[in-house]
Amino acid sequence: MRATVDRPGLDNQGRTPLIKIRRVRKGDLSKVRDVLEQAFGDFFERQMGTRPRQVFNGAQYVHHRWLMEPWGCFVAEEGDGKIVGAALAVMWGTLGLVGPVAVLTNYQNQDIGQQLLTACQGFFDENKATLQGVATYPYSPKHLGLYQKFGYRPKGLVVVTGKPMDRREIVQATRPAKPGLGVRRYSSLEEAKKKAAMQRVRRITNALYRGMDVGKEVEIVDGLALGDTLLLEKGRDVIGFAIVHMPGVSEAPHGSVYIKFLAIEPHHRKPEHLHALLGAVEEMAHAAQLQRVVAPVYTYYWAAYQSLLERGYHPDFTMVRMKRGKQDDDERPDDLVLDDWR
Repeated sequence: MRATVDRPGLDNQGRTPLIKIRRVRKGDLSKVRDVLEQAFGDFFERQMGTRPRQVFNGAQYVHHRWLMEPWGCFVAEEGDGKIVGAALAVMWGTLGLVGPVAVLTNYQNQDIGQQLLTACQGFFDENKATLQGVATYPYSPKHLGLYQKFGYRPKGLVVVTGKPMDRREIVQATRPAKPGLGVRRYSSLEEAKKKAAMQRVRRITNALYRGMDVGKEVEIVDGLALGDTLLLEKGRDVIGFAIVHMPGVSEAPHGSVYIKFLAIEPHHRKPEHLHALLGAVEEMAHAAQLQRVVAPVYTYYWAAYQSLLERGYHPDFTMVRMKRGKQDDDERPDDLVLDDWR
């Protein structure tokens, strides 16, 4: 659904319009990427004292997200056409996720970030999001304060973990935990079977949070060959899946396979099922001659977090998950879910 967002912004004294918030166009994509990398590069330099050689370690967020959700991507534009800020938002069914949000350093403290976030909230409202979420930096008062102004509440830590690949571990880990378990790639299915598999994926996510749907994430990975979605099958039934990005123009860092979303159906939440999927992801990394697997986990999913640690994944950095809207926590500590709201 379309929102009316092509409106001028005001400076912090409410004077003459200076900034216009509008939706991203195709010709903006490289400029939006530059704004994100420049703004976050400045932020990381202030935090660490040195500027990273590659912001986000090569992960990309703009092009495929714009193709997936063009009405949720916004820029802040000066009168001369210079893009000085950007915000990306996506809908996972009834769950709305915002981020990254970035404003060039010289344009900060002028309420531009608030105007961009207002546009994202309008997008969520039109799409009837029952819950909105973001992952941000727990050590940054500015980031926390921005989202708190819009009613987002800090809920818990997200740990982004990584594991270096060891061929001996992979051979052992990819053996099925029990007869009847198998892993199939979504990209290998015929179109009719893809439709059936997608229905099963949606049933799994809906069982975790009513109305949640990551179907667009599966489709964009498949359509743009960003990686693949692994389907964990027990007999003829899909009982789990993992959306996996490979390096290139995806959200995977250089040299790493990245798990965007993984879930085991609640009635089948057994550690061996999670390990079977993780083993298949690690085999993908080895086959592509990549050195690491990156797996984000919300620590409220305690069983999933502990399984990662037991498997040799180590914390790389932490973020905080913030929520707005429906305040009841539907997550269960024994749910086997890996998801990234960045």
